[in-house]
Amino acid sequence: MGQKEAIVRFYEELNDFLPPLRRKRPFPYRFFGAPAIKDVIEALGVPHVEVDLVLVNGVSVDFEYHLNAGDRISVYPVFESVDITPLIRLRAKPLRNTRFILDVHLGKTAKLLRMLGFDTLYRNDFSDDEIVELAVNQQRIILTRDKGLLKIGRVTHGYWIRSPKPKYQIDEILNRFDLFTQIKPFHRCTVCNNLVQEVKKEHIEDQLEIKTRQFYNEFFICPGCNRIYWKGSHYTRMKETIHRVLAKKKPKMERSVI
Repeated sequence: MGQKEAIVRFYEELNDFLPPLRRKRPFPYRFFGAPAIKDVIEALGVPHVEVDLVLVNGVSVDFEYHLNAGDRISVYPVFESVDITPLIRLRAKPLRNTRFILDVHLGKTAKLLRMLGFDTLYRNDFSDDEIVELAVNQQRIILTRDKGLLKIGRVTHGYWIRSPKPKYQIDEILNRFDLFTQIKPFHRCTVCNNLVQEVKKEHIEDQLEIKTRQFYNEFFICPGCNRIYWKGSHYTRMKETIHRVLAKKKPKMERSVI
């Protein structure tokens, strides 16, 4: 059988995965046989979990669609804030009870997400298999700097973080998933991810330093790792970080699937 050709175009942030000459424009894709559209998308460098809608000749298809010569393919990113159910999604609804699991490169970002109150699993020795297993079983969104992790077939929800710097990564995540209304600062332990609980001073007084006992009366404890929290100088610094994050909220932009 001879070589065939289809025309492909990727939209919005999916272009981040493409070389410059293929971004924001239709380009030819040459192939043999009848490959599945999922395989075509990933062969072009885009993880399937970043895709929420594929139109072939104007009609929505699933990942099992097999490519034909002359097909015109439009590939769109995950629409977390736009309901495209009538157009048929490629997966279940977005995980609106937002819970994350982060790869080993994102320790500082995990701490920031927990500080903002988000349920965030992280361990610096997680294997890829462990991350995928936990994400699937606990319905968590995988956040990663490793594109290959998102191409694993069992992964259903994930996002490749573009920025290498934690302070920009947190802004990117909050804007990407529209999480600003879900922020609950200081509700979660930044070390082990458990929800903290208020504790009476007299119950933990013997664990406090002299000046902390003298100047502070309100305390919280993590039931998981027994870490104690209070509104000291670290609390002020954390509040400043939160104010900076909230100031980075971007206005919503409408997306068209036409």
